[in-house]
Amino acid sequence: MRDPLAVRHPGHPGADRPATTTPRVVVIGGGIAGLSAAACLRDRAVDVVLLEREHHLGGRVGGWSTTLRDGSEVPMNRGFHAFFRQYYNLRGLLRRADPELTGLVALPEYPLLSADGRTDTFAGLPQSPPWNALGFVARSPTFRWRDVSRMNLREAATLADVRIPGGYGRLDEIDAAEYLRRIGFPEAARHLAFEVFSRSFFAPPTDLSAAELALMFHLYFLGSSEGLLFDVAADSFPTALWDPLRDHLDERGVRFRLGTTVESVSHEGPREFAVHLDDGEAIGADAVVLAADLGSAQRIVRRSPALGHRDWRERIGSARTAPAFLVSRFWLDRPVAGHRHAFLGTSGFGPVDNISVLERYERSAARWAGEHGGSVVEVHCYALPADTTADGMRGQALEQLHRVYPETAAAQIVDERHELRADCPLFPPGGFGLRPSISTPEPALVLAGDHVRVDLPVALMERAATSGMLAADRLLDSWGLRGHDVWSVPVRGRSPLLRAAARWA
Repeated sequence: MRDPLAVRHPGHPGADRPATTTPRVVVIGGGIAGLSAAACLRDRAVDVVLLEREHHLGGRVGGWSTTLRDGSEVPMNRGFHAFFRQYYNLRGLLRRADPELTGLVALPEYPLLSADGRTDTFAGLPQSPPWNALGFVARSPTFRWRDVSRMNLREAATLADVRIPGGYGRLDEIDAAEYLRRIGFPEAARHLAFEVFSRSFFAPPTDLSAAELALMFHLYFLGSSEGLLFDVAADSFPTALWDPLRDHLDERGVRFRLGTTVESVSHEGPREFAVHLDDGEAIGADAVVLAADLGSAQRIVRRSPALGHRDWRERIGSARTAPAFLVSRFWLDRPVAGHRHAFLGTSGFGPVDNISVLERYERSAARWAGEHGGSVVEVHCYALPADTTADGMRGQALEQLHRVYPETAAAQIVDERHELRADCPLFPPGGFGLRPSISTPEPALVLAGDHVRVDLPVALMERAATSGMLAADRLLDSWGLRGHDVWSVPVRGRSPLLRAAARWA
């Protein structure tokens, strides 16, 4: 049930398949952006070869198997991901192989627990703005009506007057913490906003553009009637999402090469590009979609001196990654209490931002928990110092887990895994104009990924999926082939009255 104010951005006209020579495109990266680009290109009968460094698809939403000390083979991944209802293009990608989205399951509640005992939740709120915001304030122990009277309403109106991409010109130069201070958010409410939005980017609020924070408010709350509740994968990411999609695309003719590392791209050979692999092989391509994660894309561009020009390569190289995050998964020998939520956001519990109880929604975890009488618990810690180590963080993660869910203190740890990563893009103040765009100085080379500039109200996984569609369509347009419709929440604030108030401010 799509929001009636959702916006369709129509694809360009053109033919459904090449009239003569079929172009070959090499897609570098098998994450959401690469899969989205490959699917859209293959729709128009383009020859697609997808190269992925890992032995699994999904990128940062990928998964693999691991064997525990008790001999159990179980799935593992890089942590919890929320599939919001306003992720129209990502959900469209998944529907290609799973029309009813049976690989996703809804979570009924998303509570946020503060260390002082306050709990906020987004369950049961009206879905349409501004009633969702009013309903939240009416019942929130954190954000109260008297706080509204103390706010700078002129500044606050800018949250309701988001314009993409124009809003970046107004807000991109200040950081998220300063923005909410100017609005007059009470301190507790600022923490709530940071936990929900800023740290979703794995960044402290002082390192996040205020424009990006305003976009998040718009996408998830003030600009969409889809609500802040979300779906999650009903099983491991490969089983629920990527294996069915790979089978679907494989049947349609996409050629997958996993466990394949790209070293560089050149103009050598009979085609426009040669994609050079680490084993010395070169694959000829008429066009390339560079859909690798930011660090890998920077490495490939750095080793490809013939691509683009120096200013463009320097811009790619100057993009920054967000601070490290840690996902610690513990297989426990006894269950957590039955009333615990599948997903809990936390504030004030040291470095811990979220706690997930996987058997509440993931079938593989539920099987293990049922067979062993235990639980599978995941602890997330975001925006960590540069010198963080998994061993150094383990004790703090467990201490806070025991503090939030005291019954886990008596549990024995059957086994554990820790994923410490620092490969997500950072969107710092003043950085919007420097972001790499989908188009490049090379007409037949396009970029895709959640680090790429997309002038639509999208973020995180939806930005990745949308960028892949738009990258594919840039190439299709150059060959006279028809593009794809892209969907988004409204590109500006929903309320004419609030937009007028913001302009007056």
